[in-house]
Amino acid sequence: MSTRESPRTLTYWIVPLTAAAIGVAYLVAGLVGDDPGFGVTGLLVMLAAGAAFLVASRWSETARGLMERRDERINAIDQSATTFAGLCVIAAVLAMFVVEVARGNDGQPYAALGAVAGAAYVGSLVWLRFRR
Repeated sequence: MSTRESPRTLTYWIVPLTAAAIGVAYLVAGLVGDDPGFGVTGLLVMLAAGAAFLVASRWSETARGLMERRDERINAIDQSATTFAGLCVIAAVLAMFVVEVARGNDGQPYAALGAVAGAAYVGSLVWLRFRR
């Protein structure tokens, strides 16, 4: 039985289901915040993103690999890309904190985001150190 004929596992559906769940969260936030346009737009964008991943997985080895999680090479590429993206976000948070302080502000919420990133890093470092 080829990979394309195998039944889709829950792992395959994680990306589109997560996109749909985030879209529903946007919709609820928009309705609660009295901005239904944002909610509906957010829902539609996230549903389109989930559908795009489903369609792309039919032709793209990368999209299929990210959804099925069977290919160690693509998983390693994903881990490296996630690490790079996280470092970029941390660098941006630190830069924005410095800019806010230079403007005479207290640096919030960037200080809080930096603290969360630092705590997550140290926590995961300790956790992984004892697990591996």
